[in-house]
Amino acid sequence: MNPAQSSISPPVGNLRKREFLQYAESSPKGGDRLSKFNAAYREDDRKFMRFLIPPGKRVLELGCGQGELLAALKPSYGVGIDFSVNTIAKARELHPDLHFVLGDVENPATLAGIEDPFDYIVIADTIGMFEDIDGTLRLVHHLCTPSTRIIISYYSHLWEPILKVAELLRLRRRRPKINYIATVDFLNLMDIADFEVISQEQRQLIPLRWFGIGSFVNRFIAPLPVIRHLCLRTYLVGRPVLKFPDRKYSVSIVIPCRNEKGNIESAILRMPRFAAKQEILFVEGNSSDGTFEECERVRDAYKDNWDIKVLKQDGKGKGDAVRKGFASATGDVLMILDADLTMPPEALPKYHSLIETGKAEFVNGTRLIYPMENEAMRSLNLIANRCFAYLFSYLVNTRLTDTLCGTKVLLRKDYEVLAREREYFGNFDPFGDFDLIFGAAKQNLKIVETAIHYKARTFGETQISRFRDGWLLLRMVWFAYRKLKAI
Repeated sequence: MNPAQSSISPPVGNLRKREFLQYAESSPKGGDRLSKFNAAYREDDRKFMRFLIPPGKRVLELGCGQGELLAALKPSYGVGIDFSVNTIAKARELHPDLHFVLGDVENPATLAGIEDPFDYIVIADTIGMFEDIDGTLRLVHHLCTPSTRIIISYYSHLWEPILKVAELLRLRRRRPKINYIATVDFLNLMDIADFEVISQEQRQLIPLRWFGIGSFVNRFIAPLPVIRHLCLRTYLVGRPVLKFPDRKYSVSIVIPCRNEKGNIESAILRMPRFAAKQEILFVEGNSSDGTFEECERVRDAYKDNWDIKVLKQDGKGKGDAVRKGFASATGDVLMILDADLTMPPEALPKYHSLIETGKAEFVNGTRLIYPMENEAMRSLNLIANRCFAYLFSYLVNTRLTDTLCGTKVLLRKDYEVLAREREYFGNFDPFGDFDLIFGAAKQNLKIVETAIHYKARTFGETQISRFRDGWLLLRMVWFAYRKLKAI
């Protein structure tokens, strides 16, 4: 069915929906005084939605109005649905490159006529008007793939009195009564509808410019812990709950190594077989102890049993080594295994299973759950890890207890998207850990931690400097705040 031509008669039997329909039909078709007054609020809202949804994606908006938000997202294929005849007519006039459907999104027949899946499904400010929220969310499942993200934005229920005052002062159009639902209730409704919330953001503490004061507060102050709970706007990002018990993925295990000669053969001897196909890529970083020659010897010695590649690093740092290894990898799943083997190779099947079954899209190891072997981590490092874990958990909206654990796993197709969009962050991370974590957060991937038994080194010395790299981590926190929060 061509979405541009399809239409389902809007509902007329429900009194509340008739009120919403009348409100929509009477909406101004141009820029009146109120719309100009609220321009700052709408501009900030669309700016953050563009942060959540990159251009060039397939986007469906439920309750699209005149299509301003959908057009602002610059989709490669955009479909909007609304039940107002006048509104849809105006949307088609303003945005002829987009597709608009006349119909009620709560009517199964409306969504049944749309067949193709979407990258993003947007419900902006209309979910409070639904009569059956979880029932309506279930209707869009046939339009989702495992990578589809559903984005719901709404007003915080704490702002209901303020919005009522704004209506009395005629600073905002008087609307029919909507459902002001607390975020915890939305989380429950999404869970009932088989959607899993990945992240949650609050924005706009002052929905006005106020000579630049409002803009500064909204960008730098409003996203801070505690304060953000007072914001006007809430954004939920979810994904469909899908499990794949029979899915089989190949895997590429990238092992960055520098001055780790004594661990190279052990990595192969201890490597379990757990995937449909496995390849191992040693990326050697200009060692002084013969590590590169040892990698080549091991490759040749075990060529009948393992698919091993040996690469020589061009630049410096683990991050550069990981990028080189991932660029040469051919497996469906990409893994990092540190050559010091403090993360046991025997634990890799657990990481792979989380990705293969669909329980996670990005897996981060954590060394801070189980007891460690003696001297596996120095006390000062442990304290710093705990502090940075709290900060980075806030920055990426996901609980992370150990961001510096070297083992990270994700799908190659998701990494390729991350690599294409890397210019948003730039080449900022010599470790290689945060480039992946921040990129996964920007993509709204489902991030899961899995605990490992962290072992003490049996060969070589750590290449981390507590004070130099600690200062670098502090700079990275500020960098991430600007890129992920102060939008």
